[in-house]
Amino acid sequence: MERKILLTATFFGLTAIILGAFGAHALKAVLNENQLISFETGVRYQFYHALFLLFLGTTNWVTAKIKKIIYYLVLFGVLFFSGSIYLLATNDLFSIDVKFLGPITPIGGLSLIMAWGVFFLSIFKQKR
Repeated sequence: MERKILLTATFFGLTAIILGAFGAHALKAVLNENQLISFETGVRYQFYHALFLLFLGTTNWVTAKIKKIIYYLVLFGVLFFSGSIYLLATNDLFSIDVKFLGPITPIGGLSLIMAWGVFFLSIFKQKR
């Protein structure tokens, strides 16, 4: 499981840097200020959670079962939260209207919150 977590962490980190650079350079000319800010929010949260997964994959503070739960909460959280923000911020650039994805963003955010909550409770319950 640690290998999967670390691979996902590095993939999220790699793509966050690529998307951040893409947003700062290529999208700057075609998005308005609010769209660009939204896009950057997606990048920032993706990168934060890449670092979280990197830590999760290397810590022994939580059990393998808890790591798996947190991993899937973060995975789906980033895909739903950041992914929907990327698509919504760039909606005007595509011929397909993706505004229907709006409700997915808070579901992703809730998944990320739950991941941190599970991590917190797991550590809190320990008697170390």
